[in-house]
Amino acid sequence: MSTQTRAAAITGWGKCLPPAVLSNADIATVLDTSDEWITTRTGIRERRISHVGLGELMYVASARALACAGMDGKQLELIVAGTTSYDDQVPNVASGIQRRVGADGCAAMDVNTACTSFLYSLSTATALIKTGVVKNALVIGAEVISPFIDWSDRNTAVLFGDGAAAVVLEATDREEGLLAERLGCYGESREILRVHGMGAAYAHQDRIIGKTEWQFEGQEIFKKAVQGMASACGEALAKVGKTAHDIDLVIPHQANLRIIEAVAKKTGVPMERVYVNVQRYGNMSAATVPVALCEALEEGRVNPGALLLMPSFGGGLTFTGHVVRWGNRITPIRSSDVELPPGEESALAIVQRYRAVHSRRVVTRA
Repeated sequence: MSTQTRAAAITGWGKCLPPAVLSNADIATVLDTSDEWITTRTGIRERRISHVGLGELMYVASARALACAGMDGKQLELIVAGTTSYDDQVPNVASGIQRRVGADGCAAMDVNTACTSFLYSLSTATALIKTGVVKNALVIGAEVISPFIDWSDRNTAVLFGDGAAAVVLEATDREEGLLAERLGCYGESREILRVHGMGAAYAHQDRIIGKTEWQFEGQEIFKKAVQGMASACGEALAKVGKTAHDIDLVIPHQANLRIIEAVAKKTGVPMERVYVNVQRYGNMSAATVPVALCEALEEGRVNPGALLLMPSFGGGLTFTGHVVRWGNRITPIRSSDVELPPGEESALAIVQRYRAVHSRRVVTRA
């Protein structure tokens, strides 16, 4: 296959959502808030809280994506894991997935651009396939962000949830997969979304790693997010000679319903052609777009040959706009019997445990 005509088709997809559901009513028992306060500001009604670590969610999602593609792990040549909530920074989480899916010797890397990590990873893997470095790849977007939340801060605690999803890419000479993208970052605005307490700045000093304080300037984030995603979508569409009228479905980052609606309006796509599941899961950061893609497929919202638009934004302040051409297959080749281990705690019990530990720690900003 000529590298000049090579593309990277999405041939497999799979998701993994922790079973424990944290409703707005649950949060209202530990914070001064209400279902109405949260829903009217964000569109979020509930989110998932994981009883297992990030690697476990990634593994289940990956096994399901591989089964969907009809592929064995030993056939993989690359794994790219997009996340910002590592179990460990060293070794990388992708190497753990390599071991668990049986992809011995394949390349494995992590990508951290916060909520845009999955789409940046999709760009990375696609580029390596198009240039002939590898013939296929597993791309993951996943977060277990609940342990890092400041559960005393109602402005941020209500927003986030845990989850994972993955896709399999395979080289093809058909015009499929990622057709064009615009990757960007408002580096001058990086301080408007910052988590103090994560990173080397808090190690071996009078600071506690894991005790977090969120710097979250909501109005500024809203403006930058809408501006960045809308402009990125326009630029990506222009690269392939398309407009908003050509888009069959928008699958955006699910951070806030108001942001999704504003981006749709600015991009010129009616909301009936926008997939929304933020009400069920909240902001799962890097997992939002791939989980939404899986659910759009399950619900029959993605047809063979569909043109998809995937905008996203995240801390940094990174932003993206991806144009994806879907292939002919919209159902899995086979299913996987891999499941999460059972969890005994409710979501609220897990959060109360995090709150108890969090209250005993003090964080000093770097």
